[in-house]
Amino acid sequence: MNKIPRKRALWRDTLHEIIFEAETPAGKWFDILLIVSILASVLAVMLDSVAEVNNQYGSLLYSIEWFFTIIFTIEYILRLACVDRPQLYATSFFGIVDLLAIVPTYISLFIPGSEYFLVIRILRILRIFRVLKLVQYMSEALLLMRALRASGRKIIVFLFTVITLVIIFGSMMYLIEGAENGFTSIPRSIYWAIVTLTTVGYGDISPQTNIGQMLAACIMILGYSIIAVPTGIVTVELSHLSSKKATKSCTDCSAEGHDNDADFCKYCGAKL
Repeated sequence: MNKIPRKRALWRDTLHEIIFEAETPAGKWFDILLIVSILASVLAVMLDSVAEVNNQYGSLLYSIEWFFTIIFTIEYILRLACVDRPQLYATSFFGIVDLLAIVPTYISLFIPGSEYFLVIRILRILRIFRVLKLVQYMSEALLLMRALRASGRKIIVFLFTVITLVIIFGSMMYLIEGAENGFTSIPRSIYWAIVTLTTVGYGDISPQTNIGQMLAACIMILGYSIIAVPTGIVTVELSHLSSKKATKSCTDCSAEGHDNDADFCKYCGAKL
């Protein structure tokens, strides 16, 4: 038997369109206001960590923090209210981030006393997670995440190749230079190979022999060519995905990334 679709209240459809759909005028204004709020709240957290600012404006920053906490709490509740399966959103990445953005402030109410001050400070630092909320308002970020997932195997193979190279180069430098030149062990020599191959070059260890310096020069040149490999892998996947880019959101589980002509959600099967 075909399952009869449930009728949604008009206010839930309107709310879903404003909160989750980025292509509507109301949705764009909602995203802009929320992004400004997130940046302002993160700025307040950062200023609160400066001793001089905290001593002079601590009360004001505390009030600002509660203002944004209330705003994000309302937003979180509205997001749960306008989807048909709120548990799916609550357990999703962005749902957890939304929760982390508001919970620490409420927890601080139940941990009074100066002896717990350090614990409260650690909990309040979690409010920095609010900046992660910005990701869900940038379709380009979602496109990049899909490109990274699509190129995951290629990047893993590339990383294994790099690991193999640094082990070989590190072992060679250990044999060539030896402990008298700072290469006291193979792990330490591998550390030098990683620093050199990535063109960072701290300079805390450096080859002293002619052969060692020649090998170091080869590793440096190789490093420039290797750095471009993961960029090329991700760029190819991005070019493949850019033509499929879409922002349609599911009213059931709030998942995004569907094709514009899709009729059903590819994650939960609900009708779009």
